[in-house]
Amino acid sequence: MDSRVIEDSFRFTASPSRCGYLPDRQSVMDYRWFDELTGEEFEYLLARGWRRFGELVFRPNCPGCRECRGIRLDVTTFVPNRSQRRALKRNEAVDVRFERAEATPDHLRLHNLYHADMHVRRGWPEHVVDWIDYEQTFLSGDRPFGFEFRYYREGRLAGVALCDETPTALSAVYFYYDPAWRDDSPGTFSILQHVERARSTGRQWVYLGFWVPGCRSMNYKASFTPHELLEIMPPDRSQPAWRPVS
Repeated sequence: MDSRVIEDSFRFTASPSRCGYLPDRQSVMDYRWFDELTGEEFEYLLARGWRRFGELVFRPNCPGCRECRGIRLDVTTFVPNRSQRRALKRNEAVDVRFERAEATPDHLRLHNLYHADMHVRRGWPEHVVDWIDYEQTFLSGDRPFGFEFRYYREGRLAGVALCDETPTALSAVYFYYDPAWRDDSPGTFSILQHVERARSTGRQWVYLGFWVPGCRSMNYKASFTPHELLEIMPPDRSQPAWRPVS
């Protein structure tokens, strides 16, 4: 058993709220904040079901519900299917750049364009971010493993995929894009870029966050096979249980 202890500065459990994945259920999240966190330490947390957004790491702790399952790809065995290969073909002209995460006027423009579209299409709450909002949400904490993929179409920023890069893994954090790109499967294309980056740099895993059976918006994650699901989100000092799924 790995007895490593990663000391946090504080932790808390949020009050129950309506689940964003299964609307008939309540969601309860555990949060932790660290003064300092190395890539190696965060990788240890990743394997135990923790995720990062800004300076907080979190994972669900919902009473009576364990539908949120960590999902990851082993890039040494993953092979894209026909649909995924078509997404690569359709996006051959996209310029892909991997950089440290930052905020620019183009980032804010694209983020707000994406959310305005999702408000109309899916009923997301209206939310226009400014510089302060964006930096606090995505860049706070200035973790040394925080990066992003930038996707350019015809010289214009068309998508941003924030991610964490640790010694043996990439973890997808958040992806937003120009709605005009939607028909060319930008989400699938972006995950495949994570896979290629991991493979080309000798990393084994791509973490895709949580997969929730019964949540239609997450069905695409299970189409990346073979993958592994986190069966049990253990206490920090116990071994995680990942189950391969073909």
